[in-house]
Amino acid sequence: MRFYILLPVVAYLFWFQTAAGGLMDKATIVTARSQHAFTVELAVTSKARQQGLMHRRKMPRNAGMLFIFPSLGLQSFWMKDTLIPLDILFLEANGRVVHVHHNAQPRSLMPIAPKVRALAVLEINGGLSRELGIKLGDFVHHPSLGAR
Repeated sequence: MRFYILLPVVAYLFWFQTAAGGLMDKATIVTARSQHAFTVELAVTSKARQQGLMHRRKMPRNAGMLFIFPSLGLQSFWMKDTLIPLDILFLEANGRVVHVHHNAQPRSLMPIAPKVRALAVLEINGGLSRELGIKLGDFVHHPSLGAR
């Protein structure tokens, strides 16, 4: 019985350790139906944003990476060295979801570049945004998002 209790803790610690030394924090996605808490690695430097989730073989269910950009603009991503499918949520400065790209394919060279301006991007496991009912207009709450 103890093994089953420790397994999620060990998995989380493994993910935390492989998070490339990035800062870890909490973010909450608020939908029309509910709220969903995530542990997010923050990508706030240019180097961290370029590295992203590349070379990771897995990520815990309620984990993700929150990219914070220096200014509002058109953001573009690709999946060249990313090994897991991701849902990519593009966010306005106040955290409002303005675009969702579902199930970005691992190792794809196709640019993911919606024609909406975003200050931040949240990457979560592929398929999770549909499962949780995350839609345009929902909000991601994090201290870095809010009126600037």
